[in-house]
Amino acid sequence: MGAPQETPVPGGVRLASAQGRWVLATSVLGSGMALLDSTVVNVALPKIGADLNADLAVLQWTVTAYLLTLSSLILLGGALGDRYGRRRIFVIGVVWFAAASLACGLAPNAGVLIAARALQGVGGALLTPGSLALIQAVFHPDDRARAVGAWSGLGGVGAAIGPFVGGWLVDGAGWRWVFFLNVPLAAVCVPVALRHVPETRRHDAVAHGGFDVPGAALGALALAGVTYALIAAPAGLSPGVVVPAVLGVLLGVAFVRVEGRRADPMLPPAIFRNRLFSAINAVTVCVYAAFSGFFFLAVLQLQVVAGYSALRAGTALLPTTVLMLLLSARSGELGQRLGPRLPLTVGPLLCAAGMLLMLRVGPGASYLTDVLPAMLVLGTGMVTLVAPLTSTVLASVDVDRAGLASGINNAAARAAGLVAVAALPLLAGMGPEAYRSADEFEAAFRRAMPLLAGVLLAGALLAWLTVRTGALRAAEPEPARRCHPECAYHCGVSSPPLDPGEPDPRAER
Repeated sequence: MGAPQETPVPGGVRLASAQGRWVLATSVLGSGMALLDSTVVNVALPKIGADLNADLAVLQWTVTAYLLTLSSLILLGGALGDRYGRRRIFVIGVVWFAAASLACGLAPNAGVLIAARALQGVGGALLTPGSLALIQAVFHPDDRARAVGAWSGLGGVGAAIGPFVGGWLVDGAGWRWVFFLNVPLAAVCVPVALRHVPETRRHDAVAHGGFDVPGAALGALALAGVTYALIAAPAGLSPGVVVPAVLGVLLGVAFVRVEGRRADPMLPPAIFRNRLFSAINAVTVCVYAAFSGFFFLAVLQLQVVAGYSALRAGTALLPTTVLMLLLSARSGELGQRLGPRLPLTVGPLLCAAGMLLMLRVGPGASYLTDVLPAMLVLGTGMVTLVAPLTSTVLASVDVDRAGLASGINNAAARAAGLVAVAALPLLAGMGPEAYRSADEFEAAFRRAMPLLAGVLLAGALLAWLTVRTGALRAAEPEPARRCHPECAYHCGVSSPPLDPGEPDPRAER
């Protein structure tokens, strides 16, 4: 089977051209909406709870409803872009995301907010894969790597200012403006995309067959059942907890069986026969479960227990993002030289140490002596492991499956975060009203941090036992080898893709 057939952009758009800058701006604006939203909502949680008179379960659902639909549908969203046009699906995703954001901001009660957050996740699943796919499909081969780098850097700036902007909005105009902010961003993004971004699609996707709608539906329902049971469990075991849990497990089994029988599954089981790919995704689950659980609880700890304002709490988390922004590229290069085994072992251990240092944060905690050291150690651990983790995921499979591999890894990370936010309050003994009491929340927080450190320790041990030092070197391509357009589909690959119609160099060997 030859390379996927793309609708070509004749010659490709150059990054230095006016159109190239518009395409890059469109992609950054779209992905920035989803990225900004994910970083600012946690900061707003205490004010959301107070304004809507909501318990901890509502705050959990405010986070997990979005992650549920996003993680379940992100692979399907990428496939829709392949078939119907990446710009079209991207624009639909941006409009959908903005409309759902408006509904979040106008929500009169917790039920409407949670439903709107789930709709936000659908929009995110449409625009997130498309934002980078636009760059890969539109730019000239010689400019794609630089365009991806610019996209990553500008996205990092957005992530860095997210907590600050969120805290400023929550303390000023109010938490609803955290969601309203997405509407003007979309109002700029959509017309620019329609005017300046050419449409591209894969020709073979049209004739390939149907979408894996049953797989997407079963995956979403399985996650929903388990999530509901975990969030409801602190109130006590009851049919309302047991039945969703059992249904979630049964639907998960049905999902595995359906994916194993379909000719074109959303999540091909065969890819998990690759031991390195399976192992690195297991490490991903451990790492991102811990990250999501930590950032969910940390902003609450800083506001409820330490007495920080929303702005101060959001700003307190900045060192982790700044370190990622400044040092991730060098970390990737170091991982390439040393091999992934050491960074993927040391990184989670450093993150675990940073989370344990957060046990020093209590009433009246000093930022310089209590919070900052924990953030610096945690950020160093994140820098150490994230870039090698992504590189190893991509290196673990053949180059023509790198897009699928990165998409699965992305979905695994988000699903892990979903389950962690749902399960952690239950495991830490956090009652429904815990976030309203400084003493009760602090006690639960002190139980939660060692649990998260233990999950990271498990990830470090798994990496040490299953990841070879030479994993990246063994899969490293020769200089002339280039990858297919979908390789950077979800998270980006620095190597330029094949030109449309260009023969695969592997066929010559």
